[in-house]
Amino acid sequence: MSQAPLHAPFNADIVGSFLRPQYLHDARRQFANGQIDAEQLTAIEDKAITELVEKQKAAGLIGITDGEYRRSWWHLDFMWGLNGVVKKTIPKGYIFADVETRPESAELTGKINGENHPFIEHFKFLANLAGPSHLPRLTIPAPAQFLAELERADNIRKTRQIYPNSDELIHDIAEAYHTFIQELYHAGCRNLQLDDCTWGMLADPKFASRGAADTPSPDEVCSCGHTHTTLEQTASIADTAEKYLKVNNAAIANAPSGLVINTHVCRGNYRSTWAASGGYGPVANTLFGRENVNAYYLEFDTDRAGDFSPLAEITGDKKVVLGLISSKTPKLEDADAIIARIQEATQYIPLERLYLSTQCGFASTEEGNALSEQQQWDKIALVREVAQRVWA
Repeated sequence: MSQAPLHAPFNADIVGSFLRPQYLHDARRQFANGQIDAEQLTAIEDKAITELVEKQKAAGLIGITDGEYRRSWWHLDFMWGLNGVVKKTIPKGYIFADVETRPESAELTGKINGENHPFIEHFKFLANLAGPSHLPRLTIPAPAQFLAELERADNIRKTRQIYPNSDELIHDIAEAYHTFIQELYHAGCRNLQLDDCTWGMLADPKFASRGAADTPSPDEVCSCGHTHTTLEQTASIADTAEKYLKVNNAAIANAPSGLVINTHVCRGNYRSTWAASGGYGPVANTLFGRENVNAYYLEFDTDRAGDFSPLAEITGDKKVVLGLISSKTPKLEDADAIIARIQEATQYIPLERLYLSTQCGFASTEEGNALSEQQQWDKIALVREVAQRVWA
């Protein structure tokens, strides 16, 4: 008798990234300094991922990832792997509450194409480690995140040289994702997660007035390179949300029926800091009502994410993974308090469509969050304990 397929989300779930072991940090530095070659680095990454998969299995997780161990960023490495895209150094990094990131971005050199992406081979390695009782998951940035990156102030001029209008750009992004998704499915992937900060940024008044990734139109960038916010731009928040919805839905349209596609939404996660604040209300109708995904992994670990009432906008039988346990802080949450919040969420979504995870990954970039590896696994153990008590 064949085993029934495993479908995410799971009652005890994860977002994707894990803290890197020190020897992996050392190897990446050695590679950057020319002390080891790419083949040697890959061998060290293989070792670290193999160990991580065993730890995930031992922790009782069903859905597993490679921890994003081959990446420097949760999103940019995927973008750099697309044809027509290169790594770019920019004047200023992303601004978080307490820190500025490395000043890196993605710039176009030509038309975008999704063929032969290196993440396909990365997934194959993970799949070989998973076994029949575990579901290997790949996490990539949502198409909207890629669109926002290409239309930020540092990139907009080059983007418009190649794509004079957004519709043409959205079309080619969607086609690149179509190609990637088909190749990924043929490699055996049955669970794809689209990580998407654009909605969290649009819900924050300080970001919403200029777009989720500092996204001015070409005529709002003056010759000195500065962005000038206009009343027209402020009034176009709804248009920006529609644009992000359009590219996300277009990119996953006609995906293989056996591929479960979920999305994760947060407000930034870099070295335990955050970038945005605000409840889901301003984007709920668009995001929850009309995005064609199977489930939402949602940040809910602090008051910055607002209350559960926007969940009432979720349509159909779509599922919600409540990110109630912080991956940013070492302090372990109280299990009873988490259970009480899950019960509170049942006012809007029935319990059988609710699930539990940390609010984000533990290392959205290779720097990682400010907690120890043991504290990371203690958080995972708490997710599993609560899930067993709630959904046993």
